[in-house]
Amino acid sequence: MKILGIQFAPWRIPWQRRLQTSVVASWISTFVFMGLGGLLLLAYLLLFTRFWWVSVAYAGWFWYDKDACNRGGRRWQWVRRWQLWRHFRDYFPVRLVKTCDFSPDENYLVGSHPHGVLCAGAFCNFCTEGNDFSGTFPGITPHMLTLEGNYSQPFYRELFMATGGVAATKRSMEYLLSLPTRGHMLVLVVGGAPEALMARPGVSQLYINRRKGFIKIALRFGVSLVPVFHFGETDVYTQVWNPEGSRLRRWQEWLMHYIGLAPVLFLGRGMLQYNFGIVPFRRPVTTVLGRPIPVQKSADPSQQQIDELHERYKVALKELYDTHRHKYALDPTVELEFK
Repeated sequence: MKILGIQFAPWRIPWQRRLQTSVVASWISTFVFMGLGGLLLLAYLLLFTRFWWVSVAYAGWFWYDKDACNRGGRRWQWVRRWQLWRHFRDYFPVRLVKTCDFSPDENYLVGSHPHGVLCAGAFCNFCTEGNDFSGTFPGITPHMLTLEGNYSQPFYRELFMATGGVAATKRSMEYLLSLPTRGHMLVLVVGGAPEALMARPGVSQLYINRRKGFIKIALRFGVSLVPVFHFGETDVYTQVWNPEGSRLRRWQEWLMHYIGLAPVLFLGRGMLQYNFGIVPFRRPVTTVLGRPIPVQKSADPSQQQIDELHERYKVALKELYDTHRHKYALDPTVELEFK
């Protein structure tokens, strides 16, 4: 049904699909609004109600707990197993493809590509049990590495750490890889904020040529590297046209330099119509985990060692993409580009 050019959702949609849309809308709303909303709520309680002590108590807790994201986080398995994550999975749907087994006696450093706008595939597969990660990879504990700034947002930080999120900092990675236990899988979205600005349907561009810090960490700890590609990740949103060199892109890059986050002007659909909104489109996302790349430990790796391993990683990532694109990519003719 169209009214004034806006295509509305049919009235007779199965309840299950409406539930899936509601769950995904709640997820994106949490990401966009929960931090600021929590801050405004605490300010309101402090300044205008007799429950000022709630704000003071949370501020004390935040100060005491502020470094938890660099010390392994605070995973709550019951949050990861919430039934709503299965509705989240089925909305797109998101799938997880296993190409080999992973030993619980080793640690792994995963490079997650591409970033897309909001990492829907990485979140579903590594931050929840929506696709039964624990059953698929027994003995492996995933840790999603994200910007440290995400853990400065009240209430949102508690939710994200509960799903297994930790800070994407050198200190956080060193802490996890130094633990006496094994089976830790550190999942790093290598392209980060710059790659988010490239995300748009029909494009497979990865910001990786200058990202070598994770390679150095892998060499220092002798931890295997694992390339991962999320087919369809860049198809779930469009964004305002921002080619390199444009005024908008320059403004976004300037702002990103100061706040650390990518100010992506993304476009999705709404709850009841398909033309505009912040809800992602229903497009399949398939996460394929490649084979681990063995890394020989070097306490003080040279630049040559870093560069050589970086090239090996890029070759393995391209092989992974080329092997599976004809099966999982929306447009298998799109070539992978490294920026």
